[in-house]
Amino acid sequence: MTHRIFETRMEVRDYECDIEGIVNNANYLHYMEHTRHLFLKECGLSFAEMHAKGVDAVVARMNLQYKVPLRCDDEFISRLHIAKEGIRYVFHQDIIRASDEKFSLRAKVELVCLINGKLGTSEDYDQAFADWL
Repeated sequence: MTHRIFETRMEVRDYECDIEGIVNNANYLHYMEHTRHLFLKECGLSFAEMHAKGVDAVVARMNLQYKVPLRCDDEFISRLHIAKEGIRYVFHQDIIRASDEKFSLRAKVELVCLINGKLGTSEDYDQAFADWL
């Protein structure tokens, strides 16, 4: 099965690196979240507007595999494709160092929707993601 892929390019900033000179592992979570938010915009959704409607997509589970570390000033490509399993949206996300196309991180991120604080299904999200699923 061929998946539609969304991607964006970013650059490592010096304050994201630890004493070893590599990106601190927690910053990869920020990169992935930013990519998902850009993806929402691409799909015509605003995370803030959805929250105002009482619909919150929240991370339920993550599985991360760190590969080759990123360093200060590295450019990287953050990619994702999405699947739906039951009420979960499953984001398969990769972070790839642009200079040599080596994988820095592979992740499976599962999100669920809370509708007015209760687990549920969002028609807005389903419709927005329809072309990607």
